[in-house]
Amino acid sequence: MTSSPQPRWFTDTQPGHSQWFIERFRTLESEGHDLLGEARFADMLAARESRILDAGCGTGRMAEALHRAGHVAFGVDVDPELIEAAETDHPGPSYSVVDLSELTLDDLDGEPMDLVVCAGNVMVFVAPDTELQVLERLCSVTKPGGRVVVGFRREPSYPFERYDADLATLESRGIARVEHRFSSWHLDPFDEGSDFAVTVLRRGAADSVVA
Repeated sequence: MTSSPQPRWFTDTQPGHSQWFIERFRTLESEGHDLLGEARFADMLAARESRILDAGCGTGRMAEALHRAGHVAFGVDVDPELIEAAETDHPGPSYSVVDLSELTLDDLDGEPMDLVVCAGNVMVFVAPDTELQVLERLCSVTKPGGRVVVGFRREPSYPFERYDADLATLESRGIARVEHRFSSWHLDPFDEGSDFAVTVLRRGAADSVVA
């Protein structure tokens, strides 16, 4: 039983939102839209056969693309409906239902990741005031020297200023440091007016201890 507060994915959306999300992406895929920018970005950062976590994997499109590219791919999401759709629509990776604020290596066969990617605006859908804890958890399942990539849009619920303060906390603790930041998955430069941030973190050697 989870002890964490409910993520905004459940509290700030309408009934039926999960199924709407599933059908939306099934339609986009059937229409031939390019939905794999995040997967190409992740693949670029990883050596072949890397262990990669799609954190907040939704319906699994990125996890499956990384699996097909030759990586050992994992997908976790807090929504059981999305995980069920991922297993149906994008088989291959290992999927499980996990709240990112409670993520541990036990959810990932016990071995750390070479790369963790948290895309799809996941950070604005986690429970209020758990954002730093989520970032710590993402780092805690990443091997020292590995990378954590986080991409999400500018939102009042988690302003970039507070995000940057949380990242500074990670760095002060030796957990991770910012290595790069872009405004898209296509390496467009980031500036103060950017509405989207893709931040690449380099995992430090310090343990991430989350109460």
